Amino acid sequence: MNLILVTFVSDNSLYMVKKPLILVTNDDGITAPGIRMLIKVMNEIGDVVVVAPDSPQSGMGHAITVNATIQCKKELIDNGPQTEYSTSGTPADCVKLARHEILKRKPDLCVSGINHGSNSSINVIYSGTMSAAIEAGIEGIPSIGFSLMDYSWDAHFDMFEDSIKTITTQVLNHELSQSIVLNVNFPKVTTKKQIKGMKICRQAKGNWIEKFDKRHSPAGQEYYWLTGEFVNFDNGTDTDEWALENQYISIVPIQFDLTNHQQIEELNSWSLND
Repeated sequence: MNLILVTFVSDNSLYMVKKPLILVTNDDGITAPGIRMLIKVMNEIGDVVVVAPDSPQSGMGHAITVNATIQCKKELIDNGPQTEYSTSGTPADCVKLARHEILKRKPDLCVSGINHGSNSSINVIYSGTMSAAIEAGIEGIPSIGFSLMDYSWDAHFDMFEDSIKTITTQVLNHELSQSIVLNVNFPKVTTKKQIKGMKICRQAKGNWIEKFDKRHSPAGQEYYWLTGEFVNFDNGTDTDEWALENQYISIVPIQFDLTNHQQIEELNSWSLND
């Protein structure tokens, strides 16, 4: 981030620092409590522009809208200094629209969340919250996704306000490596004192064991509800799942380069062109 220092010389010198431009988005919708808290915190750090879905888009992953139009509307939801837009698109759409149509310059930071529910372990693959952050990372914007392990609409996001400020300012002060996005998850706690600190972690090896609840409509047509249970197969103490279970805030650096570089040499030994 480039800070611009301007000096006005008079009887007293006045120094003004240009604030960072921060893009805020999510997947729970622009009115969700999590994003409202995140906007409040970001307003204390920089100039905020919000571009978020007009309805919940949880589990949307990195989907983009290609077979329909995207509606975009300027919003006035509270009395804060931020500028806000709602869109009919996905979280990834919101970032694309913000970067190429709404914002006059590239943001210094993109934050996504705060999600209602965990995006640790394999959940990061399905997450609209994290896909928005990843989309921003693809655009070369330092990005963070924030999630809380509490699906309640009345979740206590305020307990993590200081932690969000700390992580955000550290990212602004230290350049993230290209293609790296931070996946931050907060444990479900009842008091702030229960939070033991922050841990840099790796993604735990876990998976969802899916089940489908098969039903029939009044007309006799079959339909399904997707259900399931998350299973952690990882016994390591350096994972996000371990950190959250032990009331630490987990921070996982993730990358959108999906190449398994270690396997390139092995695959080159195959007789593919014989």
